[in-house]
Amino acid sequence: MLYDVIVIGAGVTGCAAAMELTRFDLRVAVLEKEEDVCCGTSKANSAIVHAGFDARPGTNKARFNVLGSKRMPALCRELDVPYRNCGALVLCFDEADRPRLEELLRRGEANGVDVRIVEKDELRALEPNVSDAAVAALYAPTSAIVCPFELTAAMAENAAANGAEFFFDTPVRSIAPFDAGWRVLTDKGPFEAKVVVNAAGLYSGELHNMVSENKLTVTPRKGEYVLLDKKAGGLVSRTIFQVPGPMGKGVLVTPTVHGNLLAGPTAVDVPDPQATNTTQAGIDDLLARARQSVPTLPVFRTITGFAGLRAHVKQEGGTDFILGPVEDAPGFLDAVGIESPGLSAAPAIGEYLAAEAAKYLSAGKNESYRPGREPVYRPNEMPWDQRVEFIKAHPAYGQIICRCEQVSEGEIVAAIHRKPGARSLDGVKRRTRAGMGRCQAGFCSPRVLEILSRELGVPQEELTKSGGASRPIVGFTREGGAEE
Repeated sequence: MLYDVIVIGAGVTGCAAAMELTRFDLRVAVLEKEEDVCCGTSKANSAIVHAGFDARPGTNKARFNVLGSKRMPALCRELDVPYRNCGALVLCFDEADRPRLEELLRRGEANGVDVRIVEKDELRALEPNVSDAAVAALYAPTSAIVCPFELTAAMAENAAANGAEFFFDTPVRSIAPFDAGWRVLTDKGPFEAKVVVNAAGLYSGELHNMVSENKLTVTPRKGEYVLLDKKAGGLVSRTIFQVPGPMGKGVLVTPTVHGNLLAGPTAVDVPDPQATNTTQAGIDDLLARARQSVPTLPVFRTITGFAGLRAHVKQEGGTDFILGPVEDAPGFLDAVGIESPGLSAAPAIGEYLAAEAAKYLSAGKNESYRPGREPVYRPNEMPWDQRVEFIKAHPAYGQIICRCEQVSEGEIVAAIHRKPGARSLDGVKRRTRAGMGRCQAGFCSPRVLEILSRELGVPQEELTKSGGASRPIVGFTREGGAEE
């Protein structure tokens, strides 16, 4: 089947590109090797919309970070995605490091970002719980936080509603040119398109190397995090960074849009693009560094730890996003090395890649493009009177399945039937937060499995936690313990 554009990868960058491509009169397919959107880097990151003061002026990181950050508030309103402009502080603990803070100030100003240095007294007034050892900080009031899961899913829903076709469990095995463009061979057969957008995250280097003589190496960079209970969510009101080092922005402490507190990440290069295990050494390291910023961090309120991988490309003169047309592969567009601030930059990267594809194909506008997505109903966020009336009209939204996050059956059913919709426990969790609370799905998983089975018409033993062989139910027993 011939498409105009194939997007490989359904993370935040790929879904942003797909959404923007549907603004043009193009036939778009999205190929994803996992079972759902948001299964790679996009599901395990700091959820920060960076202001844009860290990236070197003139780089792709600086350009697209600032553009994406400016576009994010309106996009989140349009897609009904949680977003909060909380601001950020970069702490300096030693006067000897003040020149590094001033360099960040100069970068921010060169990038057009609202930044200033605050001294110790103002810093304490802004954030009373930061360390007394901090002598100054860079303050970026435009920094924000977002829900990366809902953002990715919402952009995918918008793309699908406007005609993009999503194919999951569809890993790419080879890419080769043919007369009309590119032939992409997958486990589900060949796909053909005039243009390919390479948004494959950790695997983007491999895809690039299939079509270009100018080889790239993507190194997985692992970052470990801890998530604290909502009782700790008010400890700081802004994202708290430390002066960055050679491996990145360092460990941060930040509120989340859902009221938790997040600390991390570490930064360790690893050989395995699936090495998302946490380690005791990693967690100990990040907590020690997080407490340098916020000494009263209540570690006993930790509800989970997790790790994510970023696609790091080593380059001379510092790292940068590798974006746009590949010189020796006409019609092939790269989005390689999309590490931090990739989430912040995604809306702008998607817009740029779509414009490049449309220009290459001389495509016109899609006059029937529809902004936004289907309404999302969250009774727990409604005023009480409105909630009561809504539940009277929609009783399933009054049946609470996840008590920790107050997620209802109606919300879970809606998440399953959205397009693309949830097909696994993690797919439901990322769209609704069922299982993200204090008990970490200890109570609600059996009921979510029942709902998935009923709505999808799939036996519970065939359902998964996160695709592949991750089946929560591995067998049945008869009375007396005999296996079926």
